[in-house]
Amino acid sequence: MIFPKTPSFSLKNKRALVTGAGRGIGMGAAIALSSAGAEVLMVSRTTRELEIIDNYLRGLGHKCSYKSLDVTDEKAVSKLIKNEDCFDILVNNAGTNIPSSLVETKIEDFDYVMSLNVKSVINLTKNVVTKMLENNILGSIINVSSQMGHVGGPNRTTYCSTKFALEGFTKSLAIELAPNGIRVNSICPTFIKTPMTEPFLKDKDFKNQVLSMIPLGRLGEVEDLMGPFVFLASEASSMMTGSSVLVDGGWTSR
Repeated sequence: MIFPKTPSFSLKNKRALVTGAGRGIGMGAAIALSSAGAEVLMVSRTTRELEIIDNYLRGLGHKCSYKSLDVTDEKAVSKLIKNEDCFDILVNNAGTNIPSSLVETKIEDFDYVMSLNVKSVINLTKNVVTKMLENNILGSIINVSSQMGHVGGPNRTTYCSTKFALEGFTKSLAIELAPNGIRVNSICPTFIKTPMTEPFLKDKDFKNQVLSMIPLGRLGEVEDLMGPFVFLASEASSMMTGSSVLVDGGWTSR
């Protein structure tokens, strides 16, 4: 009898780039990938938080570095990727939300959220993938989407539009890059306790409404996403591409 071998979750000798790594989900992704053995480059617009995380990871003996980067700056993105060694893993995490009803949405807010949540992801991924292809890298791209890329919600017309777009981008790119051995998947969290969601969740009625939609009965923690990040980055998910990993406590099962 031939017994199957459990695939490795190790990311040793892999290089990873994580955007929006200074706090919240991005910080969790950077720590998770680094703890699994990857050399991680963390980027965000400010370096104060990145320096703290970098010191923490180095204290644990992990390989990491950080740089200031505004992912909406196309020239800066191109320069960074050009000057860096090729990445095996890309986590597109940088994003934002400006909740508003459609009739009260300011077009400049729509443009900003769309630029950060969609346009910057496509541009950065294009640069990273170009280098992957040039170096025959069997890479893994992980797009941080949302449960709101699968359902609608009040005051979320702009945000849902960006996340539905990201889901479509993920599936289309997965098909395009499959012949090259580059996998593309998304992680779709429910409401996670992060600095971005903290102001909204301070509203007791809003928080209770959110909890009423989650069958597991609790808000998500950053730790709930760290395992999925390692899974999608590693050979343990080698047969997965174009998939959405829903970490939503059952929200979308209703």
